[in-house]
Amino acid sequence: MKLIERTECAITHLPDLEDLYVLKNFPIHMGCTTDPPESDIRSDMAWSIGKSSGLIQLKYLIPIDVLYAKAHGSGCVGALWLEHHKAFARFISSFSPQEVLEIGGAHGVLAREYNKINTTQWTILEPNPTPTDGTPARYLAGFFDNNFQCDFPVGAVVHSHVFEHMYEPDKFIKQISDFLLTGKYMFFSVPNMEEMIKRSYVNCINFEHTMLLTEAHIEHLLSKHHLKVLSKEYFKDDHSIFYSTTRDHSADLKMLTIGLYKANKKNYNEYIKTQIAVTNRLNSRLMLHSGPVFLFGAHIFSQYLIAFGLDESKISCILDNDNNKQEKRLYGTKLQVASPMILGGLDAPVVILKAGVYNDEIRTDIINEINASTIFWE
Repeated sequence: MKLIERTECAITHLPDLEDLYVLKNFPIHMGCTTDPPESDIRSDMAWSIGKSSGLIQLKYLIPIDVLYAKAHGSGCVGALWLEHHKAFARFISSFSPQEVLEIGGAHGVLAREYNKINTTQWTILEPNPTPTDGTPARYLAGFFDNNFQCDFPVGAVVHSHVFEHMYEPDKFIKQISDFLLTGKYMFFSVPNMEEMIKRSYVNCINFEHTMLLTEAHIEHLLSKHHLKVLSKEYFKDDHSIFYSTTRDHSADLKMLTIGLYKANKKNYNEYIKTQIAVTNRLNSRLMLHSGPVFLFGAHIFSQYLIAFGLDESKISCILDNDNNKQEKRLYGTKLQVASPMILGGLDAPVVILKAGVYNDEIRTDIINEINASTIFWE
């Protein structure tokens, strides 16, 4: 596998990247598999910062066809994601757009929830469609790139948790701006990455989220490509930010400030220190505990803990609510995945829970529905 090296900042395009931290031999896929462990692909996860932009970014990128060779199911299972899609649908509906093109809509849940509020023609451009029941959207197989051609008028481009996956964010926003007619809309939802990194959420940046896009970076790129911000809304304190924009050549350019480098470097270094401290604390507790210990989340959360040194041999198995992951192995580990229902009937089972914004939802479900005596190490 030949990695793609970033030799310049993804936003300013200046060759001023400063190395920050490397996680050695990190698994490239954040899902589950039935393949043997020796088939797992790993790569060093090397993080850097652009001195001119203050953008935390991955230095070596995994080729797209390798990175997304398998789906990992994120963003579709769970009450919190459904709440997100409903809230984003309401946000979009206040503008009543006609002829929506959604980039990377996958399951079509957002289209389904929007259709409950307003009716419009909704088309999803997605290389690997997995339509959910009840979605009214029609699908086009493909990518939003220079080869994409549209044979119908588009009143709005929509994308949800797609922007942070782009290897070239400047090019992505320019392509959308060039695609839209003046006065037409772009609506999008992105992770609230600055808040997530401050809270040490490990699902913030990884091989798929290759940049820590703060609001300053996002709004700089929007203004650079003539997309005027009409409104902005926060979903939870630490989950997502919704943007409504319109193509408008009168939009003022928002410059990046020099303070971004110092502030973001500080946040990142604190994040690393926290991960190391958390892992050391958990290992100390594992050494003293004689009973079984479970780790919640067959996803990036658990992979990060193990990469920072969590003693995998002390973990009984991974727990996950997604039945598509159960009875499989978490990629990059030897750990099998089981339903949280196995906690039922156990006396005060211990669960390591480090799932960021999803902690409350997971904890409440286990306590109320499975085993009220469960002990959580958070």
